[in-house]
Amino acid sequence: MTITVLLVDDQPLLRMGFRMVIESQPDLRVVGEAGDGAAAAALAAELSPDVVVMDVRMPGVDGIEATRRIAAAGGVSRVLILTTFDLDQYVLAGLRAGASGFLLKDVPPADLLTAIRTVAAGDAVVAPNVTRRLLDAFAHHLPDPDASADGGPDRPAGRVANRRTAGTDRLDRLTDRERDVLGEVAAGLSNAEIAARLVLSEATVKTHVGRILAKLELRDRVQAVVFAYETGLIRPSANPPRHDG
Repeated sequence: MTITVLLVDDQPLLRMGFRMVIESQPDLRVVGEAGDGAAAAALAAELSPDVVVMDVRMPGVDGIEATRRIAAAGGVSRVLILTTFDLDQYVLAGLRAGASGFLLKDVPPADLLTAIRTVAAGDAVVAPNVTRRLLDAFAHHLPDPDASADGGPDRPAGRVANRRTAGTDRLDRLTDRERDVLGEVAAGLSNAEIAARLVLSEATVKTHVGRILAKLELRDRVQAVVFAYETGLIRPSANPPRHDG
């Protein structure tokens, strides 16, 4: 089965390089390109690609808003965000908007290809331990786009409180064991590591993860980590990692 890909980046040279890498594979095919978020959302609706490889910083409509539009449309397309980590502080917002994960732009070609296939298969592309490390870094300074919208000194805090309350209500759907597993997922552990820590079989952990995603109405592990942060089930590390450059 051929996996179809839409490339979105405001730099034509980067799109050309990504196209060459992707189309070197017999199971992958680039069906379109866009240089801004508005065009990306329109092409995603028109072409229904399996995966949208999305830049974040673009003129006009950025990648976060484009991701939100694509996710809200309810189609088959899943978004994989590519970003320069040291510069881009809005990846968590992209995940909140519905992205299935993200990679750095200097990712090795083989990892990009694996990520596209992983996202197309319906799973998250970010390794659990990397997810935790990145979210720890972002959570200390990332503005909440929903909370900051509409302005007002009181409204943002109210929105955060309302969303946390709603999340806590959803958290109540889980059993104690499922909460334990969710906490370990959010802490960056793989299924095998969770199994060892909680003295369970790996198959049992996988079953728990599937039930957690279903009960919380989440698509993948990345969204589960974001949910755990937003509900206060897990909190950022006291000392976020430093990234120079």
